[in-house]
Amino acid sequence: MGIERAVTRWYIQRQTYKNEVALLEAKLVDMQTNGQEPERQERAEVEEKLAQTEAKLYALGPCPKAMMG
Repeated sequence: MGIERAVTRWYIQRQTYKNEVALLEAKLVDMQTNGQEPERQERAEVEEKLAQTEAKLYALGPCPKAMMG
């Protein structure tokens, strides 16, 4: 039996959001460890984008249908 489209779409969206969160967090860490201080506006933009992406991930909620294991 195959996985339903809604479940597949949910997993793809979830993975996309998680990848984006990881990328943005790595960018913030890189900004902090870099010898030069980034502009506050640039850092604020990255933090805002991170907050928006985390909100999307939270709003995605749990999987619409439990996977059979």
